[in-house]
Amino acid sequence: MTPARDFESHSRHAQLPPRSGERFACPRIVTTAQGEVVHTADGRELVMRRVEPGDVAALQRCFKRLSPQDVRRRFMHAMSELPISMAQRLCRIDPELEAAYALMDETVKPAELRGVGRIFVDVAANSAEFSVLVEREWTRIGLGALVMQRLVDECRRRGLSELWGYVLMENRPMLDLCKELGFVAKMVPGETGTAQISLKL
Repeated sequence: MTPARDFESHSRHAQLPPRSGERFACPRIVTTAQGEVVHTADGRELVMRRVEPGDVAALQRCFKRLSPQDVRRRFMHAMSELPISMAQRLCRIDPELEAAYALMDETVKPAELRGVGRIFVDVAANSAEFSVLVEREWTRIGLGALVMQRLVDECRRRGLSELWGYVLMENRPMLDLCKELGFVAKMVPGETGTAQISLKL
């Protein structure tokens, strides 16, 4: 079965379904004066908020904790470090064309970034490209699905028609997540091992 046929689109306007209950428990969000507090099934706590310019150092520390495999899966090529200029760019959000959400661990000092999701809007195509990263020690507890839902909600709020992204075929966890969330996949011509996944909104 081809990767494209292996992904089937489900309800176009329904909320994204939760991860399979047999394997994952959905995080619980409580809105407080400090923002949205995410309680994971294993008892940990994160704060979900928009990425800010002051997150540069936390983003660079998060990058240093990533394995070479995680870096390749997120950036589509090997990188030994996250240059300060790139970190600054990723934390300076143009609200007209971007949105980015961070999962911050404020139980430690300084606070650490454990996950991030962002969209880049293509105005001409009325669509957005997404990227999602969750630190390995925080995976498989539903945070990826939580961030993806937030990105989908943001795209719908903006009236966009499609959310899409590139995923390496070796990145089975991300492909499996997107399959469960209703994304459709197709191979990228001339890019062996890379799929473009998309969700009609």
